[in-house]
Amino acid sequence: MTEFSVFGIPILTFLIFFPLLGAVILLFVNRENTLLIKSATLIFSLFELFASIPLFYKFSNSAKGMQFVEKADWFPDWGISYHLGIDGISLLLVLLTTFLTVICVLCSWKAIEDRVKEYYIMFLFLETAMIGTLCALDLVLFYIFWELMLIPMYLLIGVWGGPNRIYAAIKFFLFTMAGSVLMLVAILYLYFFYYAQSGVYTFNVMELYKASIPIAKQYWLFAAFALSFAIKVPMFPVHTWLPDAHTEAPTAGSVILAGVLLKMGTYGFIRFAIPLFPAAAIDAIPLMSILAVIGIIYGAIVSMMQPDLKRLIAFSSVSHLGYVMLGIFAFNMQGVQGGIYQMLNHGISTGGLFLIVGMIYERRHTRMIADFGGLSKVMPIFAVFFMIITLSSIALPGTNGFVGEFLILLGAFKANAVYGILATTGVIFGAVYMLWMFQRVMFGVVTKDANKDLKDLDGREIAILCSMVFFIVLMGVYPKMFFNKMDTSVNEYLSFVKNKNVQARMLEQNKGATAKAAAEVTNTNMTR
Repeated sequence: MTEFSVFGIPILTFLIFFPLLGAVILLFVNRENTLLIKSATLIFSLFELFASIPLFYKFSNSAKGMQFVEKADWFPDWGISYHLGIDGISLLLVLLTTFLTVICVLCSWKAIEDRVKEYYIMFLFLETAMIGTLCALDLVLFYIFWELMLIPMYLLIGVWGGPNRIYAAIKFFLFTMAGSVLMLVAILYLYFFYYAQSGVYTFNVMELYKASIPIAKQYWLFAAFALSFAIKVPMFPVHTWLPDAHTEAPTAGSVILAGVLLKMGTYGFIRFAIPLFPAAAIDAIPLMSILAVIGIIYGAIVSMMQPDLKRLIAFSSVSHLGYVMLGIFAFNMQGVQGGIYQMLNHGISTGGLFLIVGMIYERRHTRMIADFGGLSKVMPIFAVFFMIITLSSIALPGTNGFVGEFLILLGAFKANAVYGILATTGVIFGAVYMLWMFQRVMFGVVTKDANKDLKDLDGREIAILCSMVFFIVLMGVYPKMFFNKMDTSVNEYLSFVKNKNVQARMLEQNKGATAKAAAEVTNTNMTR
């Protein structure tokens, strides 16, 4: 649809491979020249951000289907194509990715002192993989980018992480890989099934959407896709890798993991698992909703017990992503839009909290809540930013978090009042543990000598947090700006899923009636 290019290169291809070009160029830079490496990475990530912004304005709010589509044969004999495109859902996630990558580069400026060159190469490589995953409309292409995300994130945790980084990195890798293998098997089955049905070999998602898959087969295929995406979200009970990964990852690793990588799971449900297997997805509503509600409440309760700031925020992600899944499986406009908006909100708010923790860790080299207290007296600017981001995380009206959670709860109540009531308790628990955490860290008497002479935020840190607060306020007071972009896509998505579900049910009924008629004919013949 909409044509748009940078330097003559189609925009999506440019956005995917420009960071990779940056990573390749960094290979030839002297590793001792750390300032040049940091500056070059910042320039590449900033240019990527500025190149992605026109997508927002050139995107047609009313047009249906994918926009900025690029398609070329890759392995035509096998039905594999280089097929890219975005809609109102993936558009916002692409912009979130380019924005948070710049933030991650800036927050790593002083924090990373070892293997600086390799670190920034990994980040640029990761950006390529993330944007590729969000834009891919071919299942093989999607799977390649999906797996490529594993490598840099594994290394970011395993090389630049904390004392238990090896354990956390391996656990992250094994969990994600296990889910990915199941998804690969399901992709191959779907590929051959579609060929048997249509006589065409293709991995094109837009074509595979048209497949008429029996409901019994949908169950197994949906389960394989859903498990892979649920691990990435992560949903209860496959969430156990997340607290370890977050705790051990460097600050920027935690920001990008919370901000973007977890959303790949929820995005996977919306783009692949649900529209490919709608009947199975709708039948799975009770199970997925119950697991989402458990995740909301469990994540909140466990967060209250955490002595480590980073681990507390990590468990809060389990709770917040539970809301996203609850909204998605409400299968109504409010729930799905709220879920997508909360994906963006979580990237900003929880990403901001990880930045806050990273800044205090650089000064005190501890994340234990008991080691703080009274910091508002010695770091007043830090305290203001901490308060704003905390209030955003607990969904205070006027902040971004309120809009997303309100719509999700509205959608949940509309779909099933019980799920809505249970999810509402998570809002209360969330306010309790976040405010309690803030109170213990920021208020009271400064009892630790190491806290008495802490330096307040410098210009770089203030600039980073100002950009996060800007979006917290903008998304809180003017959500229409973002909803306008996703309205048509969400409407189209819901209509498609519901129509495909009806078709699958009718097909099943017709098969049942045909089988019954055949059985009656057979019985009649036998009696003769």
